[in-house]
Amino acid sequence: MFSPSGSENSFVFLEGSPKPTPSPSYAQPDPLLDKIHPSLLPSYIPGSTRTYAHDWSRTGTGGEIKPNGRHFVDAYGRICSLRGVNVSGCSKAPMNHDHGTFPGDHEVVTFVGRPFPLEEAPEHFSRLRRWGLTFIRFLVTWEAVEHAGLGMYDKEYLTYVRKLLLLLPSFGLSAFVVVHQDVWSRYSGGSGAPAWTLDAVGFDLHALEESGAAWLLGVKGGGHVEAERGIWPCGYQKLAAATMATCFWAGDTFAPKLKIVMPDGQTKPVQQYLQDAFLDMYATVVQALDGLDGVIGFEVMNEPHRGYIELPSLHKFDYNTDLHLSHVPSAFESFMLGCGYPTLVSHWTRSFPLPTRLTSRSVLNSASRKAWRPDGPTQGMCVWEMHGVWGWDNSKNEGVVLRENYFVKDPMTGRKVDWYTDFYYPFLKRWTDCARKAMSNDKMFFVEPIPNEFCPTSWTAEHQLPNMVFTPHWYDLNALFNKAFGDFTVNVQGLSRGMFLLKALYWGQQGARENYSLQIQNIVDHGYKVLGGKPILIGECGIPMDMNHKEAFESDDWKWQERMMDAMMTGLERSLVGFTLWNYNPDNNDIQGDDWNGENFSWFSRRRGLPRSLLDLDQFSFTLDNGGRILPSVVRPYAAKTAGIPTRFEYELNTGTFVFEWRSPESKDNLVLTARETEIFVPSLITYGRKLVVSGLSVDDKYTYDETRQTLFIVPRDGSSGRMHKITVSVDPPLRPQFSVNTFWGDFGEAILSGLVIFVILFVVIKYYFYI
Repeated sequence: MFSPSGSENSFVFLEGSPKPTPSPSYAQPDPLLDKIHPSLLPSYIPGSTRTYAHDWSRTGTGGEIKPNGRHFVDAYGRICSLRGVNVSGCSKAPMNHDHGTFPGDHEVVTFVGRPFPLEEAPEHFSRLRRWGLTFIRFLVTWEAVEHAGLGMYDKEYLTYVRKLLLLLPSFGLSAFVVVHQDVWSRYSGGSGAPAWTLDAVGFDLHALEESGAAWLLGVKGGGHVEAERGIWPCGYQKLAAATMATCFWAGDTFAPKLKIVMPDGQTKPVQQYLQDAFLDMYATVVQALDGLDGVIGFEVMNEPHRGYIELPSLHKFDYNTDLHLSHVPSAFESFMLGCGYPTLVSHWTRSFPLPTRLTSRSVLNSASRKAWRPDGPTQGMCVWEMHGVWGWDNSKNEGVVLRENYFVKDPMTGRKVDWYTDFYYPFLKRWTDCARKAMSNDKMFFVEPIPNEFCPTSWTAEHQLPNMVFTPHWYDLNALFNKAFGDFTVNVQGLSRGMFLLKALYWGQQGARENYSLQIQNIVDHGYKVLGGKPILIGECGIPMDMNHKEAFESDDWKWQERMMDAMMTGLERSLVGFTLWNYNPDNNDIQGDDWNGENFSWFSRRRGLPRSLLDLDQFSFTLDNGGRILPSVVRPYAAKTAGIPTRFEYELNTGTFVFEWRSPESKDNLVLTARETEIFVPSLITYGRKLVVSGLSVDDKYTYDETRQTLFIVPRDGSSGRMHKITVSVDPPLRPQFSVNTFWGDFGEAILSGLVIFVILFVVIKYYFYI
């Protein structure tokens, strides 16, 4: 059996041992390089090392994974396709979270055990290894680290995280750590920042919901019924989250009067206060995880948001970019609500063809609850009223906007602001400088744009970071919004950018694959166009498991989930970039889902699996699959380590066949390759009881497939510059089809042709009898 510790045996050549003589077909390696793969020996037998394709430990990669132009490479120069998961959605809330008492007791929460207790780690890491999902986007939150108060770090939690991530290499796993947030904080309806950050600027945590400053029902166990479904992203536009984001990024510009009293009695501007606290917390996390081989990098923040910055009007939000669902107060209406003034607010409901429409208006905050504490730094006053953005006309008993375009221009200079260039890029520089000072060895820095935006053209070389990786997200916004998937899909990305309606509509599984492929490729192409030689990895992408009115939970028929996941995975594979799926959540169940804002994305649920006592942790053990759903769509072959440049990968899950093409490096690729062996993950889920058939290789090429390691090893004889390689890999007998890859013409072509024939016949008959 191939055990977790098996890969710990290195094949680095001992001092004094003869180095392999490179095959004449391959470029002579740089003599300064320490790592030369034994596959350069002409006598090398494929698979002779004890590693496996999806092993990202130092043993599996010969050292470290590093960025090289647009690619990740291992120590032998092989291009690595990093594929994995977000671990985990449950990390957004503490272990002792209580829906009934929230937001009380926020100082004494604990995240120790998130995403799972240490003793359970071997089970989960073994499962991810079996599924080939060995690259992790590991979630921590600011609240988890610093919930007790400014500068009071939870050392027990940091110790737990270090012990957990220390285990990764033993299972071939690697990770980058993201400080996760949504809608600023749990206390403003999302996740991320600790409660004291809102308290510090003057918010009353217990009045945010009633005053309309935040929608909290989703973090208190709600969000599952129709009236609550999908409302949480609207929280970005509400007073609490929008104010906090604006103060964090641009408090010096838009809220210079807001000063926070420090423990020593001195005051600090709100932007400096929040950013310094965040960076100090981040440095603490980096120091706690320093020296871990399994951690290859850090991501600054999940899905950053502008807040009010660049908002052109205080009277409305942009329908094309900001979700309008349920009660949607404008910025101005939010200001009045937060000050305790009952305010008439528009109410939006789902519709078609537009996603939502205005259906009614109603008065909110009829109890006149104020979101601002009288003992806070604003002394109970709205921070934006304090800065003259709006005011209350006592004679007319109504609010008045005083500076309509306040957030568009610098109030002091009148210069138009840009969130990216004026605020985001400078902060990223501060973040990398801070993180690098806290680490002993340089890591990669993962960054992303605002959700649903392409890479901004302003992200030019002077704004880019060392060892930078671009990590945008992609979701089918139409499917997420409706929690539904069928034969009809829509390119929302295109529609929001002016695409002709009929061009944005797709039919069937083939159409869904083409739709998703186009959208994902657009994100990747825009990133490469702006950033040039920087790696791109899709940091989040996933599907709602509770789609179509949760029918699958009753029928146990997951065909639509399988089809949607397959379409998304096909798009990701065609784009030739790595990704981390959202999400692997052991706490997921059919009733509560991921237990956060009504979401249910995890295709694994331990409550559907076997007890740990019955599990075999070897990666070819089928016991680990229990609890997994739609696995044929998730667990797929991929070229993990390529001795060359991947140019095409296409997999058909209904047959188990894939085509892989790659090119031997040329001088223009700036890639020093010291290995001939390509390693492809081929899951035993599709090969068990079947023969693996590899075609397309030359006579002198060698290969072997080891099912226990789920790896196809290929060693081409000829690796001369620019040479193209192509293989087709299938299983015999083929897999049983999961579903039909239907198309519009396949479903309706016969009916359309029949209709045309009937029309022509009727036309001829009418013309003959009535006009001749």
